[in-house]
Amino acid sequence: MKNLKELSFIVLIFSFASCTNVSKFPVSKVTPAANIEVRRQQDQNGNNKITITANYLAAVDRLHPPKKVYVAWVLFENNGVRNLGQLKIKNAKTAEIKAVIPFKYTEIFITAEDQVDILHPTGVEISRIKF
Repeated sequence: MKNLKELSFIVLIFSFASCTNVSKFPVSKVTPAANIEVRRQQDQNGNNKITITANYLAAVDRLHPPKKVYVAWVLFENNGVRNLGQLKIKNAKTAEIKAVIPFKYTEIFITAEDQVDILHPTGVEISRIKF
């Protein structure tokens, strides 16, 4: 019985350590049908694992003006910004990006851009979430 209690306690501790926070982005004025959320989790090294999933996001070429890709960005505590990469289309209704960030961040946002490999956002902002 004692071993079962110890095992339960260990499982409980690990489940808290690997907790995933899910947050929803605000409704976008550019693509109002989009349902965008971010899952945040810390790994064993203290890095931030991020998964952004967007359902019903309008095709970028249908925006006005048309664009080529959706790009995810993070804003760090020191106001630095980093390109996380392109939201990849998984199927007709879902786009996703996964990233690992070693630094603390305050915001995540998505823009529509003409190219993915840029250092600073220049396109139209789709949505932004603050933490």
